Formats: sequence, C-alpha cells, structure tokens
Amino acid sequence: MYIIDEEGFHSILCILREQGYTTIGPKVHNGAIVYDEIAGINDLPRGWIDEQGPGSYSLNQNDGQSMFGYVVGPHSWKKFLFPQRKQLFSVTRHQPDFGFSDSPDPVAPVPKYAFVGVRACELQAIAIQDRVFCSNGFIDSMYSSLRSDAFILAENCTRAGGNCFCVSMNTGPKVGAGFDIALTEITADSELRFVLEVGSKKGEAILEQIPHDTARPEDVARAEAAVRSAAEHMGKALDTTNIKQLLYDNSEHPVWDDVAKRCLSCANCTMVCPTCFCSTVEDTTDLTGDHAERSRRWDSCFTVDFAKVAGGNFRSSTKSRYRQWMTHKLASWIDQFGTSGCVGCGRCITWCPVGIDITEEVRAIRGKSAHLPVQSGSSE
Repeated sequence: MYIIDEEGFHSILCILREQGYTTIGPKVHNGAIVYDEIAGINDLPRGWIDEQGPGSYSLNQNDGQSMFGYVVGPHSWKKFLFPQRKQLFSVTRHQPDFGFSDSPDPVAPVPKYAFVGVRACELQAIAIQDRVFCSNGFIDSMYSSLRSDAFILAENCTRAGGNCFCVSMNTGPKVGAGFDIALTEITADSELRFVLEVGSKKGEAILEQIPHDTARPEDVARAEAAVRSAAEHMGKALDTTNIKQLLYDNSEHPVWDDVAKRCLSCANCTMVCPTCFCSTVEDTTDLTGDHAERSRRWDSCFTVDFAKVAGGNFRSSTKSRYRQWMTHKLASWIDQFGTSGCVGCGRCITWCPVGIDITEEVRAIRGKSAHLPVQSGSSE
C-alpha cells in the first residue's frame, strides 16, 4: 500500500492524458453526478454528496474536501464501452448503374479510455459485461476494442447511499480484481490523501512516475475503517438465498400483478443499469434513397415492441415484461453467464419514477412484509 496527496493524484491524471488516454470521470452536470471527460482534479465533484431513495435523487454541497463523497449517478461505464448508438455500416448508390458499395464514415481511431473513480459494484458490472461480450467464442469486436485498452482507476466507497446493497451481492464496497490502480480517500492531518493499491503492471508504471510514500499502518487502518463503515451502513439489503429457484418457482406469484399496477414500462431501470445489454438494429435512409445506414442502439425488454415477432407479441403485458427483467437479472442470468446480473448499485431503484424497489419485490415473493401502507396521524 502507498500514500499520495492531491498533487500525486493530479499527476496520475496528467500522465494518463500524456499517454494518449481520454480521462473520463465524475463531474456535476444538470443536478447530477455524470461521467464525462475530465482534465484534472478540479473537474471532480469536490464537496458534493448525493441523497438517494426510491424514485428520488438530489445533490447537496458541503464544506468537505472529498472528491468521491457521492455514490453513483445515472451514468454507468457501459455508456463508453457499449455506446448507446453505433453505426455498423453505410452504403451509397452510385449512378448510373445503381451499384451499391460500402462507404462508411472515415474510420476514427478507437478511443483509449481511462476511467476515473470506478466503484466496486461498477467494476463487477464491467466484469459481467466482459462475460457477455467477450466469452464463449462470441466476441463483440466493438466492445472488445474499447475494453482492451481501458485503464481502470478505481475508488473504494467510504459512504453508502440510500439504495445501495452491494454487500448483499458480494460486489463491494471494496474493489476486487480488475483494476489498474485503486484509491481510498482519507483525511490525515487535516489534509485529503489517498491510500493507493496497485493492481497491474500498467498501474505500477504510473506509480513509478508520481511522488508517493509507503502508507503508514495508521493510514491503512483509517482507509479500511472507512470502507468497513460503508459496508455497515448499506441503505438496502437483498436476501439472495436460493434466489434463482425462488424466482423460477414463483412465476405466477401475485407480486407480479401488484408491481404491474405501478410499473410505467418506461425502461429507466434498464437504461441506468450497468449490466443490461439489450440492443436493436435500426436502418435509416435519406430522402433521395441514395444513402442508407445501419446502426445498433440500446433497447429494453420493457418496450412493447421488443418481444414482437412474426407470430405476435409474447410479452404484451407489463406484468410479463417486469417479470422477465427481474427473473433474468437475478436468476436466468446465472444459468447463462455463471453470475447474477445485479451488482447492488441501486440505480434501478433511484431512477424508477414510481420508486419500485427490486429488494422489496424479492422480499414480497419470500412472503415477508413489503409495500407497507403509510401510517397517518400522530408521529408520537
């Protein structure tokens, strides 16, 4: 373990940019923490914290020095590794023979990303999408090219959000494998510092170029205590005991009818989820008919047309679509990819307009109390 100060952290970002990386990290935009290009530590959301609940998100600024006091926002790293829209090819018709030829846009170099502030749950989400796009002999070339050069600068969580349940999913709050450098914010001698752990040769090469010291035992203890505190203050919990069989055995549970009455089928949960990967192919032409493009864009199993086939729509009801999403995420994903599709980030709870809570739906299927009515009258 090593210790660096703010200058050392800024140096890491500068070195990454000098090496050709596009540094992507958290910043405040339109009232939320989003992931976008950053030039240095001054772009980070120093002193900002988020408050989250079911269907609720707000940002508040305090006098603290923390650059990573927030939890997670509406963006996930799949925005960059699995872009929302990607052109597959384009064709142009040439007169007079009407022959078609490929005429894609000039090939731009594949971005080399450095992701700054990746949380433990997000690191696990990237690992899950790696299995989806780069395993079992099926390689998505777009994803693979972006993923292979990515530099991961992870950040251990020292604060849990109101909808976090990563402890239940064994995905955090401390980062595991898959990072190049991992940091933990601490305050030592009234100064903000970072306990640093190296996870790869790329990380070692960066460390050699920045001012650093060996972390003192008290610094390591302070970092471990902060992460432990986050683990002890999770906003939510999800009982995963035999969860796959639980959902398989309860496909007709009345909970599905109950949630269907509240669900808007807006697809927010799938758009903000860091592991959802549904997509569709879209063809467009210009008004002359001389130019056409084919693109891949994000889609969602919540949209009405997603399950439409020649013989009809096999998920025409909101009930069937929500059941498909949750059962896939927590059960059949395990059969497909050997792991749960949920990392406990809580985004689907926060950004659901009506506050549907996946942990409460599982609790209800288990027969435990959920959706308790609000008590009116005296609060004494």
